[in-house]
Amino acid sequence: MDLALAEAAACTVSGDVPVGAVVVAADGTVLGRGRNARELTGDPTAHAEVLALRSASAALGRWRIGGTLVVTLEPCAMCAGAAALARVERVVYAAPDPKAGAAGSVHDLLRDRRSNHRPEVVSGVRGAEASELLRTFFAGRREGAARLPGGGVA
Repeated sequence: MDLALAEAAACTVSGDVPVGAVVVAADGTVLGRGRNARELTGDPTAHAEVLALRSASAALGRWRIGGTLVVTLEPCAMCAGAAALARVERVVYAAPDPKAGAAGSVHDLLRDRRSNHRPEVVSGVRGAEASELLRTFFAGRREGAARLPGGGVA
């Protein structure tokens, strides 16, 4: 989770929501890293998990990744689906996402009995630290919006 938190912290330079992810093999080797890059790239699929999975797939030379996806925020439906399709064995996340979480908060795509692959899910690992990164980021966004005419977001 240290590496995922470091990836998340690096997001603030680009203005992206601070979410970081790493894919780790069973032997502890880091296979891929990612951080949110939607604002940076203009790509709506540039979530930390998707970028980490792409990186791991490229490193391995295959789409069946296995291993563990470690992420600072509960995966959304897209990212949960990508993890399952990549045959990730375990998803470990820090903070829950009560608005878009798809690993138990809003949906539970990763443990749905109808799915063809159901990774183990571990939640709450260093959740307070990940939540604090998110709180600080969004507090800064709200302060910036309050300074704009009409309270809009830049």
